[in-house]
Amino acid sequence: MASIERVTDKLEAPALDDRSYRVIRLPNKLEALLVHDPETDKASASVNVNVGSFSDADDMPGMAHAVEHLLFMGTKKYPVENAYNQYLTAHSGYSNAYTASTETNYFFEVAASSGQESDALVDGHTISPLYGALDRFAQFFIEPLFLSSTLDRELRAVDSENKKNLQSDNWRLSQLNKSLANPKHPYHHFSTGNLETLRDEPQKRGVKIRDEFIDFHKRNYSANRMKLVVLGREDLDELESWVAELFAGVENKDLPQNRWDGVQPYSDKEVMTQVFAKPVMDTRLLDIYFPFLDEENMYETRPSRYISHLIGHEGPGSILAYIKAKGWANGLSAGAMPVCPGAAFFTVSVRLTEDGLKEYKEIVKVIFQYISLIKENPPQKWIFDETKGMAEVDFKFQQKSRASSFTSQLSSIMQQPLPREWLLSGTQLLRRFDSEAITNALSYLRADNYRLTLVSQNFPGDWDKKERWYGTEYKAQPIEPKFEADVKEALATTSEDRIPDLHLPHRNEFIPTKLTVDKRDVAEPMKAPKLIRDDEMVRTWWKKDDRFWVPKGNVYIYLRSPLIKTTPANEIRSNLYCELVKDALVEYSYDAEIAGLYYSLGSYSLGMDIDLSGYSDKMSVLLEKVLVSMRDLEVKPDRFNIVKERQLRGMRNFQFQQPYRQVGDYTRWLNSERARINEQYLAEIGPITPEDVANFYPQLLRQCHIELLAHGNIYKEDALRMSNLVESTLKPRKLPSSLWQIRRSLVIPPGSDFTYQKTLGDPANVNHCIEYYLFVGDQKDRVLRAKLLLLGQMTDEIGFDQLRTKEQLGYIVFTGTKIMATTMGYRVIIQSERPPEYLEERINAFLAMFATKLEEMTQDEFESHKKSLINKRLEKIKNLDQESERFWSHISSEYFDFLQNEHDANYIRSLVKKDLIDFFNQYIHPTSPTRAKLAVHMVAQSSPKAVAGSMSAVEQKEKVISLLGKYLTSIGADADVESLTKRFELVDVAGGDQSAIMQAVLTYLTEDAGVPADQATQVIEQGQQLLGTVLPSLGIEIQQQPDADGEALPEAPEVKPTTFIDDVHLYKARLALTAGPTPVTELRDFEETGPKL
Repeated sequence: MASIERVTDKLEAPALDDRSYRVIRLPNKLEALLVHDPETDKASASVNVNVGSFSDADDMPGMAHAVEHLLFMGTKKYPVENAYNQYLTAHSGYSNAYTASTETNYFFEVAASSGQESDALVDGHTISPLYGALDRFAQFFIEPLFLSSTLDRELRAVDSENKKNLQSDNWRLSQLNKSLANPKHPYHHFSTGNLETLRDEPQKRGVKIRDEFIDFHKRNYSANRMKLVVLGREDLDELESWVAELFAGVENKDLPQNRWDGVQPYSDKEVMTQVFAKPVMDTRLLDIYFPFLDEENMYETRPSRYISHLIGHEGPGSILAYIKAKGWANGLSAGAMPVCPGAAFFTVSVRLTEDGLKEYKEIVKVIFQYISLIKENPPQKWIFDETKGMAEVDFKFQQKSRASSFTSQLSSIMQQPLPREWLLSGTQLLRRFDSEAITNALSYLRADNYRLTLVSQNFPGDWDKKERWYGTEYKAQPIEPKFEADVKEALATTSEDRIPDLHLPHRNEFIPTKLTVDKRDVAEPMKAPKLIRDDEMVRTWWKKDDRFWVPKGNVYIYLRSPLIKTTPANEIRSNLYCELVKDALVEYSYDAEIAGLYYSLGSYSLGMDIDLSGYSDKMSVLLEKVLVSMRDLEVKPDRFNIVKERQLRGMRNFQFQQPYRQVGDYTRWLNSERARINEQYLAEIGPITPEDVANFYPQLLRQCHIELLAHGNIYKEDALRMSNLVESTLKPRKLPSSLWQIRRSLVIPPGSDFTYQKTLGDPANVNHCIEYYLFVGDQKDRVLRAKLLLLGQMTDEIGFDQLRTKEQLGYIVFTGTKIMATTMGYRVIIQSERPPEYLEERINAFLAMFATKLEEMTQDEFESHKKSLINKRLEKIKNLDQESERFWSHISSEYFDFLQNEHDANYIRSLVKKDLIDFFNQYIHPTSPTRAKLAVHMVAQSSPKAVAGSMSAVEQKEKVISLLGKYLTSIGADADVESLTKRFELVDVAGGDQSAIMQAVLTYLTEDAGVPADQATQVIEQGQQLLGTVLPSLGIEIQQQPDADGEALPEAPEVKPTTFIDDVHLYKARLALTAGPTPVTELRDFEETGPKL
């Protein structure tokens, strides 16, 4: 028997990395990276398979994606379709997968330990959640079942996923670029797939679709194409033995790497073309695609990094600085875009203003003039060295990320031809300056080697085509000869006739030089920041990092002001002010960004936030510049108009977002005393002038309270200096605490049931959405909170399995807790083609079903859920940013509950099953007389109700019978409309009883038309697909059928009638308010008493 090959155990790693690594190759040629992390509380694994949508059959797009879905639906060793996810959920885990062009990536995360004091041995193995998860996971690639009973459901899930994206401009524009690419290259493919491509059309051709998916798996899934990453607490030898045992059964077919070397995504026919595309949202983009060299084997030099650094620069002398000053653009990005081995693009993307849209040709010429500038100067080693140096600093101080993110990313990287010692560093570091390689890469940026795409809702207006898969309107034509000549002339410019404002960037003064960290032995890291200043003007929180030891910091500054919340117009003025400050700082702050130092400025209901993050060395320099710009802002009318127009478009575009991304705003609005929604701002932004903002912001800064958190490689004196800097620069008057705004939530009273309906703004969107919210109580109530969290844990997997997998209500299904300003509750979100009323009924049925499951739950199952949730609550913080964000969330909430997770765990431990049953019956059960419910229904304009109009039930039945008759005639069956009509006398067509409709047709075929039973059944199967389209087109909602296994759906209980919210003001006026947030611990308990770090 062949032995395991140990490839290397010496990986180049970050300076603070305490993990150990080993790369092995199994006898079946599966390559694995093993990662031993003795401190991790989450284990993870990922398999990346070198096959993706580029391997789809031309006549069955979406195959790779469908196979990804189907592998989750049971294996020979573990045949229960959701056994894998049940196991992960029981051990604080989860799983996911994605399908890309040339790879399919599967990954999971699970508790690193079983939670036992000492894990027992079974068959020589510890009872480790990782071992059990790996065992189930490996079977995906050994013997998946492709269960017939799950096939149609998972294809519907793929279809629902596709429909979710139909109105997304990112998906639409990406597919447009693909559809207009070279049809001989698989980049041309439609990657997601839908019911038409994966089921309906293949079935019409007589294809046995299950056999096709099994065959795809057999032809493309091979051990030698797989890269596995496993991360766990176990030592490398044990991980190696597990991988060898569990993955040995993956068959090796010695398949070659997937490559498409003989053809390019753009042929001569696709370059030198201009595409005009109409987006769903009010977006203006200019994209230039250059066919580019494949850098897969250029991992030491990566010449595109040098080029993208210069073209994408935002500082003085850059393309963006020039076109922004002209009022033509709001942003620019550039970089290489790998397509597959052997093919890539270099893209330049510009976010246009209204004037920029008119001057897009001038912008293209500016870009080509800058390219001529780069080409004119030989590659500058100092520029490369600056980029190389920052990459080295970033890698050296790289911190840990989420376990599943790490394994998923690394398994993908392993498909690249990197030296195995460089798996961690290879994609991040630049190792060698290669002037010749950069010059060669620049040769692809030519005036005869690009495609131009212009995206606008209004220009040119004469789109004459629709893209097949997403319906994007577009027009494609050759580049005009005059424009082509102008671009060639721009590329030929020299320093004598080039735009004088364009030049290469200067040396970056923000590059950090002080990267030392005063690391000390710490018995236990502090769990909360210290309060080092607390007076009427400033409250300063500080914690010197004692956990991660990186030369970085995070500073959060909150300027509390009562002015902002007084009117929607003031909120808009404040937001415009923040955007204008950021607009004025773009050139200055870009150098800081390149050097790993970032800031953000935002306006919120109770004040403004200034956040800084990154290397702490020059953080105070950036903070001072931001504060001075805030204090001295000159509101220039031209920039104001551009910023305001951008904000206005953002507000208008909100209604074109996915419904599930909109619904939460309405739920929060209906749970809050003073929250506002998008349309209220949209009604107020129009009249606001530059003078309004110029007069408003000094008032905003004149009186406020300053709250600051400094965390990281920051000493106490530095934190106090930053507080003083804010105070001395802005010079505000003190804001007495009596004037601080108090956040309060509404109390939805026991026994109430409210529904708010909102028609979606996008007429082309086919998806409805519901957020079903059950009010529980005050979020400070630790006992209630523990019960709510445990309920969320218990319903997570079963809710997804029932509502999405079994009932196929929609691709988007969420269940769990929802935290408001001062209250909390349980919520379910579903986005679906089915109407909200039906979704609400199915949620009621699910909750009633879960009540029974809770009663029947064994003590072991109950304790397993508790243990899983406790593990999640006590999960270790992975990096400095996570800890900073946690601290700031507790400060900004005004509860200062820094030990909340530990309290949660303690209260969860004490819960018994009866506690959960009583809690559920009081707050959650649909028939509970004391539960308090609010449902928000987002209703699609293109819903069947809207389609139906004034069509009567009789007319709907006649139309269905007529269409069925035509269908039967088209397939050669006898269609006696009179006999068919008789069979429909007792059928509820208008009610969408699809089962009864098909039974009537079957009876007609076998008894009236004399069709043999087997042929009639085949006709029925095909006709059922037709009904899925016909009934909604006539305004008929299809009744949900039992699932593919024939299992009846859970029955929905009778519930009390709902009260529709027609007047939100009256609704809120009738509800009581909660108390505002107050500290759970006296603030003086956080004051520093010990020695400083």
